[in-house]
Amino acid sequence: MYIPTDLTEFLYWIKERTEMVWSVDDESCCPKGFYGAKWQGLTDDQIDSIETKYDVKFTSDHRNFLKILHAIDKKEIVEYEDEGEIITEECTFFYNWLENDDEILETMKEPYKWLWYDINGINNVWLKSWGIKPKSLEKRKEIFDEWFSHVPSLIPLRGTRFAVSDEYLLWKPIVSMNGSDVVLMGWDFRTYLLNELRNHLDIYIDVFDEEDQRFYPEIIDEVTNIFSENFKYDETKDIPYLKEMIMYWSSGWKTFGLNYHPANAKVHPIVKTYIAEEEK
Repeated sequence: MYIPTDLTEFLYWIKERTEMVWSVDDESCCPKGFYGAKWQGLTDDQIDSIETKYDVKFTSDHRNFLKILHAIDKKEIVEYEDEGEIITEECTFFYNWLENDDEILETMKEPYKWLWYDINGINNVWLKSWGIKPKSLEKRKEIFDEWFSHVPSLIPLRGTRFAVSDEYLLWKPIVSMNGSDVVLMGWDFRTYLLNELRNHLDIYIDVFDEEDQRFYPEIIDEVTNIFSENFKYDETKDIPYLKEMIMYWSSGWKTFGLNYHPANAKVHPIVKTYIAEEEK
């Protein structure tokens, strides 16, 4: 399979491949809610207007994504069980900047709220660069607010996924956030979209397991190799200020192609990499 390396070609490849998958009325290949779905790209004028309205600045790669893909004209159907009852909900897939004003505005506030909650919640997050942890809640908030003011803008894509908006970064990372647990989805839009849309791209093959005597789906080698290459260690990979938060938990080290192993541990659980000294 040929997966374009040029971003523009790749985005059109995503558009063609996903819409082809969604054109088949069969839930074994077309995820629920996506039958007949089409991408809705934006014009340059629309993107300029959105930047003014929301006071955001899209990177050139993000603008390219918005012009070719942006959002789809269908809702995602999500089913889950609650106390024995199957609940079905319609959810926004990628945010539509022309329609999802309330969702977008609320989501733009979430990174601050999530991180601040983890600082004062059960996780007691405190970064090394912040120094000794003050007893005063007011002082802790002052230190956090100063730090957060330097974090690059995080622009919503879908759910808890955010594009790091800094045109001057060599890499263009996309992250997923849940409190202080910040996970990298890809160091560029190409890797991110292959990761996010893996169930919409027909990029799996069935591989027979001799032990279980059954077939299991595995991502094709071309995509696996792209993931492996994208997440390799490279000293140029950085997300100003947010990098320290990502690496605060041992699982975050993989984002930068590193490994963290607590001393003398046979099993390596996700642990804090720094325990703050607190005021007496």
